[in-house]
Amino acid sequence: MFGSLRALCHVSRPACGEFGLFRRTGGQLHIDIIRWLPASDGMERKDHIDLFGAVALIAFALHLAFNQVVVKVTAGGFSPVFAAGVRSAGAILVLMLWMWLRGVTFQVPRSAWLGGLASGLFFALEFLCLFIALDLGSVSRTSVIFYSMPVWLTLMAHFLLPGERLSTRKVAGLAMAMGGVALALLDRDAASGGWTADLLALASAFCWAGIALCVRITPLSEVQPAQQLMFQVAISAPILLILAPLFGPLIREIAPIHIAGLLFQIVAVASLGFLAWFWLMKIYPASSVASFSFLSPVFSVILGWLLLSEEVALSVWMALALVATGIWLINRKPR
Repeated sequence: MFGSLRALCHVSRPACGEFGLFRRTGGQLHIDIIRWLPASDGMERKDHIDLFGAVALIAFALHLAFNQVVVKVTAGGFSPVFAAGVRSAGAILVLMLWMWLRGVTFQVPRSAWLGGLASGLFFALEFLCLFIALDLGSVSRTSVIFYSMPVWLTLMAHFLLPGERLSTRKVAGLAMAMGGVALALLDRDAASGGWTADLLALASAFCWAGIALCVRITPLSEVQPAQQLMFQVAISAPILLILAPLFGPLIREIAPIHIAGLLFQIVAVASLGFLAWFWLMKIYPASSVASFSFLSPVFSVILGWLLLSEEVALSVWMALALVATGIWLINRKPR
């Protein structure tokens, strides 16, 4: 059964004249879904964000913003560290199935192991800090600090990544975008979570930047995104699950919405979602990809208003204009 499923789903990239979702071979109708998903080997490295990249990154920013709300809601049924561990464990299973269907080997060069280990440790610490920060504080404030990651990544990329030097234009764009996010979240309330939540969110941002650098400056960059992500979830899952009892009861007042939220994180975020992010990192400049994450905290505020009944101020709309202008400056092709 599973052998037939793999033969049905794993096909090559479409040849000339082969279009559409369905393909007939030997009298059988095949559904070519997986071949329509982008493969990093089939696209050349780009030095700027094109239209496809912009649309994909905006959609991904919205996806991440929604996930922040989901994490906050899920914490009502599971302790944050335990939920992060279960999410990584579930993502291992999803990735194993994905790699099997795609014919991706589980073997990686020994030279990539060090980078993979480092990225896995960063991954574990990132989500330990982020999930606790979201549990203690508000989605809005945690998001703006967490998504300051592009500032740190851009500064690191200036020194470590050839061809991604920090120009005056990029500095101005990053400053405008960060100022827009800060404007959207200018008002503080009792739900901010205090310094503990703020520092945890900042630590998670540093770890995210560390993962991005591991993907680019170590031999880990030579392996496929699925293998990179497998390193991270396979290393983080046992670490988070072992540490989870130290942070209180594993189960809180569980309800169906909490289980649904955890399943969403496993499938749509921790496995397939991050796989898409790694693919974009391999195609487009790291700092430009990261710059689009400034949209996520703004989207988080809007989704918080729509889904969590949070009040949205006029400053949010002003922030959107600053963020959009900042991204345009960062990604404008130099003349």
